[in-house]
Amino acid sequence: MPNSSELTRMGPVTALLDATGLFFRSARDAFPGAVPADWAAAAALDPGAVGPEGAWRLDFRCFAVTDPGGSGWTLIDAGVGPAGGPGAPWCPVPGRLPDLLTEAGIDRADVHTVVLTHLHEDHTGWAADAAGRPFFPSARYVVQRAETAALDRQDPVWDWVVAPLRAAGQLHEVDGRHRLRPGVTLFPTPGHTPGHQSVLVERPDGRDVLVTGDVLVHAVQLVAPGVAYAHERDPATARSSRAELLARAADSGAVLATAHLTRPFVEPPTAPTGRPPGGGAADAR
Repeated sequence: MPNSSELTRMGPVTALLDATGLFFRSARDAFPGAVPADWAAAAALDPGAVGPEGAWRLDFRCFAVTDPGGSGWTLIDAGVGPAGGPGAPWCPVPGRLPDLLTEAGIDRADVHTVVLTHLHEDHTGWAADAAGRPFFPSARYVVQRAETAALDRQDPVWDWVVAPLRAAGQLHEVDGRHRLRPGVTLFPTPGHTPGHQSVLVERPDGRDVLVTGDVLVHAVQLVAPGVAYAHERDPATARSSRAELLARAADSGAVLATAHLTRPFVEPPTAPTGRPPGGGAADAR
């Protein structure tokens, strides 16, 4: 039975904690440009991410956004998936998303849209099942066309997600900024992958929520946005996307909804960190 930390709500947005585990690289290996002051600030902000002997403990999270009036749902990302999914070689599978949806009162048939921020295994695992059937039978799955165009056909996500969703007529590829419905807008944030996108959920009755995807994957990138992640496809572009997203959140007062920090909703930084714009990121290329 999911506990309260696995279902966290902020207005119409529900954070769904699909899995928690240790990354296959230490935090310092994954973010080689970070300096001791960055690590100290990150540990203060997200102490749950500090694992034993420098390990990186991270969450794997999806977000569900209810329609006005509660008539349906938009799911943002699809978790690590089942034991036999494409994330099995490195993700803490199986994930708990099916049980979490039940606990949250979300019927899979009521999910009309699944936004895939990008096509990495830990964000697409519950998009389909091993037989190639869309896990959300009534949903359109929305991804940036630049993301599918850049995906290697040998990547396991192609056969698990892209091919079956296309065959079912449920894959919807968009170009650039895209309004899903009033109050929910997709916008490109490339760099982590070529077609990475984030999601703005506007709240007339409260603070907007910015679902970041993997624009930032660790608190060290929140306290020092110039620090690159070793698995970003294009570190310079990712750094630019991160800076723009954080500036947008700070200017508007939006809350950040994070996929991998051990806190689902965090405040954007309100002041410069004092680090130079590069932050040592070039070393991670």
